[in-house]
Amino acid sequence: MHEYDEAVLNCFLANQLQLLPEKVADNIDEAEAFLEECVAVVVDSVEEVWNYFDEEGIDLEGQNKEEIVDAPEVFDIGDGRYLIVES
Repeated sequence: MHEYDEAVLNCFLANQLQLLPEKVADNIDEAEAFLEECVAVVVDSVEEVWNYFDEEGIDLEGQNKEEIVDAPEVFDIGDGRYLIVES
């Protein structure tokens, strides 16, 4: 079971529409349940976001590491960490 801290959950709640056409969570508990179901991951740097996508076999050709965090499934938590949600 994944544990997401308050900063991660609030980031997802505030920005979920960047990835999804409609809200899937209205509160912290719903956000946590959704992220657990998606097996969302929290990484500590842009480099780790890059490595995650690379390991998942996602084509990164033509992108640089700074651009990868602009992907809809990447949420900038605001403290140097990133949440990656594959819906």
